[in-house]
Amino acid sequence: MNIKKELGEKIKRYRKMRGFTQEKLAEVIDISSRNLSNIELGLSYPKSETVEKIMQTLNITPQELFSTDHLKSEDELIKLINQYINNAKNNRKKLEQIYKILRDLCEDV
Repeated sequence: MNIKKELGEKIKRYRKMRGFTQEKLAEVIDISSRNLSNIELGLSYPKSETVEKIMQTLNITPQELFSTDHLKSEDELIKLINQYINNAKNNRKKLEQIYKILRDLCEDV
């Protein structure tokens, strides 16, 4: 696993989810578009100050940015999702929240 590439791909994914172009995010966090491009391509690491600005601007936590849960197999992910659903069976409010999140995610598919 290439850590730089993985980090860059996550930054790019969150940037797009939040509706930022590379140019706009680079401007907001005060780095060049070229620098951000190199980070997203996994060609360079961002400075810690840049990581903090990225997380703040994109409204993401360190756990979201550095988590490796997405590296699990599809079967493992499905099993975990089902566990979350089963754990919420006696809580109508949580089930409704899970439903809304899944519905919103799947509408784009």
